Amino acid sequence: MKIVVGGQIDKENVNNLLKKYIPESEIIIKSDIDAAMDVKAGNADYYFGACNTGGGGALAMAIAIIGADKCATLAMPGNILDEEKIKEEVNSGKIAFGFTPQAAEQVIKTVAEYIK
Repeated sequence: MKIVVGGQIDKENVNNLLKKYIPESEIIIKSDIDAAMDVKAGNADYYFGACNTGGGGALAMAIAIIGADKCATLAMPGNILDEEKIKEEVNSGKIAFGFTPQAAEQVIKTVAEYIK
């Protein structure tokens, strides 16, 4: 499995958390545009990105390039989707995930359970 890290902030932390919870995956940090293009072209399976709102800078390019139907904001300030909602997003075919840095570990740990 190949994962790209896009978004606007905290890319190293997202990368480290992905390595922790999905150690068998190949993870590459890229600009948000390049990361989204890799997913669109089939060169990566999943996109993870963080920003202060969870959906703006984290997912803007992914939404524009991959399509809103493939993207999900999993955490916003003061609101983290529960495990069941995250599972629904993954099972519905979402492949690009946005969240706040504060929620990164909880979100990545949960998503990892459903994409392995």
